[in-house]
Amino acid sequence: MLIHAEFIKTAKKQKSKLAIIDRTTEKDFTYAKTLIAAIILAHKLKKYRDGYIGVMIPNSAGSALSVLGILFANKTPVMINYSTGAADNCRYAQNKCGFKTIITSKKLLEKIQCPMVPGMVLVEDILESVTTVDKLQAAVTSKMPLGYLKRRYCRGKMDDDLVILFTSGSEKDPKGVQLTHRNLHSNILNIVDRINIEENDIFLGILPFFHVFGFNTNFCLPLTTGCTLVTYANPLDFKSVVSIIREYRVTIVLGTPIFFIGYLRNSEPGDFSSIRIAVAGADKTPDWLRKKFLDQHNLQLLEGYGTTETSPVVSVNTPEEDRPGSIGKPLPNVQVKITELESGRPLPDGREGKLLVKGDLVMKGYFDDIEETSLRIRDGWYDTGDIGMLDPDGYLWHRGRLKRFVKIGGEMVSLVRTESVLNSVLPDEIDCCVVEIPDKVRGAKIIAAVTREINERKILKEMAKQLPNLFLPREFVVIKDLPKMGTGKVDFRTVGDLIKSTPNRYGGQ
Repeated sequence: MLIHAEFIKTAKKQKSKLAIIDRTTEKDFTYAKTLIAAIILAHKLKKYRDGYIGVMIPNSAGSALSVLGILFANKTPVMINYSTGAADNCRYAQNKCGFKTIITSKKLLEKIQCPMVPGMVLVEDILESVTTVDKLQAAVTSKMPLGYLKRRYCRGKMDDDLVILFTSGSEKDPKGVQLTHRNLHSNILNIVDRINIEENDIFLGILPFFHVFGFNTNFCLPLTTGCTLVTYANPLDFKSVVSIIREYRVTIVLGTPIFFIGYLRNSEPGDFSSIRIAVAGADKTPDWLRKKFLDQHNLQLLEGYGTTETSPVVSVNTPEEDRPGSIGKPLPNVQVKITELESGRPLPDGREGKLLVKGDLVMKGYFDDIEETSLRIRDGWYDTGDIGMLDPDGYLWHRGRLKRFVKIGGEMVSLVRTESVLNSVLPDEIDCCVVEIPDKVRGAKIIAAVTREINERKILKEMAKQLPNLFLPREFVVIKDLPKMGTGKVDFRTVGDLIKSTPNRYGGQ
C-alpha cells in the first residue's frame, strides 16, 4: 500500500489519538486533525505545476503536514538540507530535479540567515490563505469512506517515487536518491517485524526529514503504525530534548551517536526511565557510550546500520538479540553478502569484504544518473561502499567505509579503526575524527582532529597498545567545533579542507 494510503487508513482508525505533539510551536494534532490539514494543504499545492516540490522545514507538525500534503496532491517531495549552505542546496536540488517550488518557513530563513531563493513559498503564507470554507470542506471530505479517500488522494503506484533525498555530500557532491513507496513500505514492515512497535509507543521526532533516518523513523514509521510523534526542531538543544523525553514519557528514541552523547551529558538518573527502545545509527557507536547508558540509566543502547539507498535500515540489534559492537542481524527479507574487493567473489562467514544488500528496500536509482546507478546496483545487489563481515551467528559487523580506508606504505589502513581507538582513550568530553592527508613519502598520512588540547604523547602511547604503528595519527590538530552534517555526523570533507588550508602546513598557503 502507498505510504500516504497507510496513513489515511491509520488516521481513520485512530481519529482521536494524538498523532503529532509539536514542541516547537506548542500545537498538538490528533490523527483526524492531521488528515484534515493534509487535505487542506493538498488543495493549496495542486496549483503548482511542478511534479516535485521541495521541502525545507525543521522537524515539526509543519514539516510532516507539508510532506503529506504534497503526496495527497499527487506530487513528490524533495527534502532539502538546511543545516549548512541552505540557499546553495535549494538551487542544487532545483537544478538537479528540474522543479521550482520549495516550501519553507520564514522563521527558519531568519534563523539560518538564508536569503529567499526564487520559487520559495512560505508555509506561513500558505496557512494564512486557509479560509473557514477550506477547513469545513476538508473536514467533510476527511469523513468520507477510506476507499473514496484512497481513490482521490492516492493515485500512484508502489514503484513511483515517494521521496527524493540527497546523500550527505560528506565525501563528494550529493546524489539524488529515488526512494519508492515499495522501498519505504517494505522497510517499515521489516522493522516492525524485527522490533516490537506498539500503538501506544511515543516516538521522539528530532531527526531531520532531509536525512533518510529521520524521514523513515521520525515520519513514515510512527504515522503509519498509529504511534504518537513528539517533534522538536533542534536535536542539538540537548537539555530541552532530555526534558521532552522525561515530560512526555517517550518510549522510542532513534538518533546518531553524537546526539546520544549530548543527551547523556545533559541527563540525570530517571530521565530515560520511560524509554524501552533506543537505537543509534548513521555512525559508529562507541563502546564507552553503550556502557555509560547501561551504567547510568540501565538502558540498552542498540546499534543499527543503514544507508540512504536502502530506505535506510539494513540491520539492527534488538533487546532480545543484541551483540554489542555489531550492527545487528539483517532485517527479515533483506539479503546481505560479503564479497572480495577485487574479484567480487562471495566470502564465507568471518571474512571481511565489500558489503552488498538486496531486497525491496533498495532504491530505484540515483536521479538522472544512469551511470552511477548502474555502478552501484548490479543484478539487484546494491554496493554500499562499506566494508563488513557476517559472523557465524548471523550478526553483521561494520568495518568502515571503503573510502575511509587509505593505503599507507602499501598497506590498507582503516581510518574508522584508528578513530574508534582514539575515541576510546580520549576523555569523554573530547570529540575527534581522523582524516587522511597526502604525503610525498608514504602516499598518505593520518591526521587526528580533536576538540581540545590533549597530551599527545600519552594518547599515542595508549593507542599503540591497540594499534600497529602504521595506524597511529602522525599529527593532532585542534578544531574546537568539528564541522557536522545535519544528522550530527562529522563532515570529513570539510575537516580535511580545514586542515589542508592551515597556513604553511599540508600544502596551505
